[in-house]
Amino acid sequence: MRIVYLVAVGITIVLGLASRKFSYLLPLFVARNAGDALWAMMVYFGFRFLLVRKSLFLAFCLSIFFSFGIEFSQLYQADWINQIRNTVLGALILGKGFLIMDLIRYSAGILIAVLLDKMAQMYR
Repeated sequence: MRIVYLVAVGITIVLGLASRKFSYLLPLFVARNAGDALWAMMVYFGFRFLLVRKSLFLAFCLSIFFSFGIEFSQLYQADWINQIRNTVLGALILGKGFLIMDLIRYSAGILIAVLLDKMAQMYR
């Protein structure tokens, strides 16, 4: 099962990067929201990869706590962490500025990932 979650992480990363790079080709709603939702989905699939024998609920909770934690960490604006955030990788992982809307996007992405996971489990 780990390989399935690893592939899901990879596909989600590709889709997330593509949603940013080709946002001009997407409907406005999708362009504005897909990247953050896909980032949170990747977090969920990452937790499932690490905790494959644990419950979906645990992965859901850890994903919410992790994603929300990253978002709330953006309220902290020290020079050292802002230098990390100013790199491409730092911005992708840590983000740049706190937005309540991101919490909604993360929640939606994680819920979609849980539903996809649940549906995939029905076919195993």
